[in-house]
Amino acid sequence: MLVAGVLLAVWAYRAFYRWLHSPISVNRIKLGKGGAISSNDENVSLLERSGYTVSSGKHVIPIPIELNDVPLGNGTRMYIDYIAEKDDCTYVVKTARERMPIDWTASGVRDKLLVYSLLLPESSGVLFVDAKEGIIRKITFQLGD
Repeated sequence: MLVAGVLLAVWAYRAFYRWLHSPISVNRIKLGKGGAISSNDENVSLLERSGYTVSSGKHVIPIPIELNDVPLGNGTRMYIDYIAEKDDCTYVVKTARERMPIDWTASGVRDKLLVYSLLLPESSGVLFVDAKEGIIRKITFQLGD
């Protein structure tokens, strides 16, 4: 009985210690399988020609929003177009949209793409793919202390 009590106390102490010292961001978003990847998608083709491996398709991330402790409609959603990998690095991929152009200044890139880097901090950055222009832009953010 004494041995079982000691083992239970050690287990409880370790669980409490792990919980106490785990980072707050442990409850990060975990992406599922994602949508299907179309074989004739020009964005996927451009990524693959540039040496990237597209590992999953579109992800929809629901974001409930509350305003003064009252749900604000049904909330909103964020869309990740693809997840790509190259050289053991994982990237969030956003594709160019004609109706949503990006202002290629520091503040314009921050306003449009920083949220994806913060949403998945384990990623190595964000790839912005413009298949029409044949351009892949790799964006990384360095947050200062």
